[in-house]
This record gives sequence, structure tokens and C-alpha cells, in this order.
Amino acid sequence: MPITPSGQRLRLYDSDELDCILQAMARQAAALLPPTQAVLIGIQRRGEPLAQRLQRLLSCQTGLPELPLYPLKVKRYADDLKVLHTQTQLTENPLLGALDLAGNTLLIVDDVLFEGHSLLRTCAYLAQLGARRIYTAVLVDRHVCQQPVHADIVGVHLQVAAHDIVECNVPPYEAEFCIDVLRHGVTLDGRSKKTLE
Repeated sequence: MPITPSGQRLRLYDSDELDCILQAMARQAAALLPPTQAVLIGIQRRGEPLAQRLQRLLSCQTGLPELPLYPLKVKRYADDLKVLHTQTQLTENPLLGALDLAGNTLLIVDDVLFEGHSLLRTCAYLAQLGARRIYTAVLVDRHVCQQPVHADIVGVHLQVAAHDIVECNVPPYEAEFCIDVLRHGVTLDGRSKKTLE
């Protein structure tokens, strides 16, 4: 991995490892979601392609048609985690407003649960539209959430320094499906770089 001026980039999970993790997440989702009347919500940007992967895996595992999937644009941070907005911005999806959300079970999919602002804003929006049963799934939970939300399905539990940046690289936005951490001025002490599931 290349060394950056501000620290060190470490590869925590490669594509093969993440494929196995997503398989496990899909099994958990299949246990939570009813076979019909379930909907996936992919938080853009990287939550949407992750939801697409789960959509395909769920269909393969259950033998049922792919669940409907709706993207939702929620913006608080740039890719380098600099705050863009004082309030989390959500762009409404008019297709969701036309659904009977009260009669469906929803699974919100995002890449990283950090402080929880995006997930909380999404849950509040869907509740306003009438949703009654909402589950959440994240590829990475950093366990520093400051909001009254949690992830029902977690692929990877990471406990890294607060100033470290966890990068979920998800095609088509990045070429390779992987998780890196950018460590700022931290000397490795030989301990394990990751804790899994």
C-alpha cells in the first residue's frame, strides 16, 4: 500500500473477503425480511451499489425474485469526511412516496455507520412517509455513533482511532471492492488491524 504524507494506508479487507461478508449479511437479511412486501433502500453513494449486491445475493439464496430497490440521496460528509452541511441533506425520492411503505418491511443499506446522522435522517424521512418496520444494514460499523440509531446487520466491526478514515471502495465508484483505513500519524503496534463480524 502506498504511504501517504499524513499517515499510512492499510488494506483491511479485499474483494474476496468482502464477498464472503456480504453473503453472511444477505443470510441475516433473509432471516429478517418477509419473502414478499420487502423493499431495499440504498443510501447514495456507496450504499446503493451495496444494496444491489445484497439484492442479487438475497434472490440467489431464497430463490425468489429480486426485491425492489430505491436509491436515496443523503449528504453530510465529503469522501474525506469534512462536514459539508450543518444539517444532513436528503433529496426525496418521489417513487418512495408512491409506495405503501406501511405495508412493507424496509431495509436501509449504507457503507459506514460513523456518527449516525445519515442513517437517522433516512429513518426519520421514511417514517414520515408511513414506514412502520425499518431495518438497517451497514458494511462497516465504527462503533462511535452519536445518534439514536443502530445497525441491525453489520458486515465488519471496526474500532480504529477517531481521526482515522475508513474507506469503503465500492464499484462502480472505485475499481476494486475493498476496505482501507487511512491512519494519521499512528504507529502500528503489531496488534490485529481488524475485528471481524
